[in-house]
Amino acid sequence: MLKTLTLECFFELVIKFSKIIEMKNSIKVKNYNGLAVYTNGIENSIISEYGTKLLLIILVLILNFEISEALPSYARQTGMSCSACHFSFPELNSFGRQFKLNGYVLTGMKTIDAADATTDSTQVTRLKLLTTLPLSAMLQSSFTHISKDVPGVQNNSVAFPQQLSVFYAGQVSPHIGTFIQMTYDGHSFGMDNADIRYTNQARIFKKSLTYGLTLNNNPAVQDVWNTSPAWRFPSASSDAAVTPAKSTIMENLGTQVAGLGAYTLFNNLLFAELTMYRSAQQGAVSNPADATSTMAIDGVAPYWRLALQHQWGQNYVELGTFGIASKFYQQGISGLMDKITDIGYDFQFERRLPFGALTFHSSLINEKEVRDYNIFSTVVGHKNIDFNSFKIDGNLYLKNGLGATLGYFYTNGSVDTHVGSWSDKPDSNGYIGQLEYLPWYNTKFALQYVAYSKFNGTIFNYDGNGRSAANNNTLYLVVWLNF
Repeated sequence: MLKTLTLECFFELVIKFSKIIEMKNSIKVKNYNGLAVYTNGIENSIISEYGTKLLLIILVLILNFEISEALPSYARQTGMSCSACHFSFPELNSFGRQFKLNGYVLTGMKTIDAADATTDSTQVTRLKLLTTLPLSAMLQSSFTHISKDVPGVQNNSVAFPQQLSVFYAGQVSPHIGTFIQMTYDGHSFGMDNADIRYTNQARIFKKSLTYGLTLNNNPAVQDVWNTSPAWRFPSASSDAAVTPAKSTIMENLGTQVAGLGAYTLFNNLLFAELTMYRSAQQGAVSNPADATSTMAIDGVAPYWRLALQHQWGQNYVELGTFGIASKFYQQGISGLMDKITDIGYDFQFERRLPFGALTFHSSLINEKEVRDYNIFSTVVGHKNIDFNSFKIDGNLYLKNGLGATLGYFYTNGSVDTHVGSWSDKPDSNGYIGQLEYLPWYNTKFALQYVAYSKFNGTIFNYDGNGRSAANNNTLYLVVWLNF
């Protein structure tokens, strides 16, 4: 019980403690030859430098966290090991979810502080700046083997790097924090995932309330659960693999949109978010959208998220729904339209064990599309297309750094000429197995195998040239470093 109650109150305690440190509301200041001295006899800088660190250490010892964070800049900022926010990066645990919901601002390092005295001699914090820039880097290098060679493409490919990223990730001010990623993917360098947050805390009916704003460029990248399209298993996969032709629209909007939204978490139980997205396309396409653009949003696309969560003892459960309603121009910024609505449902379970942790994730997304079609440049009708995507995975993580995951995926839907297979059906299913080893908290070696039972509509000859689903089975080995 102590662990559960302390976890739910953790950030609230830190915020209250910080307010005491800052002496915002009630402690008067006297000035002696330029030295600020508080009437309780404790000088602010001494508490600022050591008090927050002491509180964090005490609470971590009480909670006995196996703490893990994917980005070293967050670890440097908080003064905690890379094991505080993830079971195995980038999968968040309860502490990691709280850290993200509270805007990445929790810090245990020394900061550059400044405050102004108000008319009643109380202090208002005007600056709380990290003494070092919150920078991190990530490197992925991989090997890929496909069961049967793809005609005209070399098999047994090596990617070095598969991905090389630089992050600006950490506190900007007491209530603003960032997760900004720039990536070189072997072809080009540019903007990757980004999430900039403002957060604050309040109390309603004597219950805690966390609320904030998020500015981001990928629907669900701001999500804290590992069931959403941006963060679900597998967190790394091969760029050289042959993959199904169709996926949901939510999985294809990353870095092509910008969204501003608001969210709240009430009593550490009920989470709600609403974010509005607008086209902000990156790369070789035009921004703002013009006649050369594809899939430019008409107006805005609302994204919503609702979730219930509960933690008791060593267990945690979440049940939620999410979705996006979008309207796109098929080409340019006028003419034929695509109306696509995704509605998703998700479930997550975690249990801490004496020797590690067991986690379970599941999600189902139903996509409904109304696609205009024309004859001789005149819109003559609409085609209704359904698509479903189901994923489930279970993970076992051991304290010695070993981990194993088994996942299953299933997609099906209406006939769609955009699939481009012999049947034009998007039906695909199969299994994903992964073994991993983390010799250090910021280093991962993973061996993954993807086995297809059906691919783009059929088991055999899905492309009309004799290629079967099993021919696309993929062996993938990745080395993942964070520093």
